[in-house]
Amino acid sequence: MSKEVITPQKKITLEGKIIAITGANRGIGLGIADCCLTNGAARLYSLDLASPSPDSDFTALAKRFPGQLFALTADVTNEASVTAAVDQIIQEAGAIHGMVVNAGRTLHKAALDFTTAEIEGLWNVNLFGSFYCARVAARAFIKLNIKGSIVFTASMASYRPNKRVPSAPYGASKAGIRNMTHTLAMEWAAHNIRVNSVSPGLVNTAMTYWVPQQPDWEKQLEYYGGMPRLAEVEELGGAYVYLLSDAASYTTSIDIPVNGVIGIC
Repeated sequence: MSKEVITPQKKITLEGKIIAITGANRGIGLGIADCCLTNGAARLYSLDLASPSPDSDFTALAKRFPGQLFALTADVTNEASVTAAVDQIIQEAGAIHGMVVNAGRTLHKAALDFTTAEIEGLWNVNLFGSFYCARVAARAFIKLNIKGSIVFTASMASYRPNKRVPSAPYGASKAGIRNMTHTLAMEWAAHNIRVNSVSPGLVNTAMTYWVPQQPDWEKQLEYYGGMPRLAEVEELGGAYVYLLSDAASYTTSIDIPVNGVIGIC
């Protein structure tokens, strides 16, 4: 058996790569999209349920990168829907090199107060949807003989509970994602598919508007230490860009925490 000749990539770049990101019409996903395009991605596809509005941040980013940013409708809880979207990407762009499994939901309340519908709503998107999206991407990479990269968005809540606003179902779903990262990386290494995750801490999005509005927020920062602010969405992008790039060709089965406020999820 001939030995594969490896030429390590020394520069972190996404030049020429076709990347799909679930839930990238807004929030963290859109910040990742911005970073990917800024670092040379040839095309970026957002797979989301709703179409972006004409006056949205997504539309503004598309104008900055004409002909490179696209929105496709897909339901991550439906594997056939995701498959159709990925098939369209391959038909239009000729390939797919990376999948960021980012779409997610959050709901914080006491465990005894969750309804069955609320739990299922979280797990259908965060856990089942993530598994479906990863599997669709892996099938595409194998079919195209591409050394693809899958990057999940996990959470610091997968490491420890948020003491102020607990959510057992949310934390469990994100812990499940980190386990999937390790297990799928092991299963798919033989196909040269890398699987990793990023665990954001508190990020400045529409879902976290309430955090700095807490009356004792300054006291919390003093107690927990770290950087005295929330992260901007673009500050997560470097971790994703690295994991999607060929510079990470020997990096698989890891999670990168991005958590400037050390003691808070």
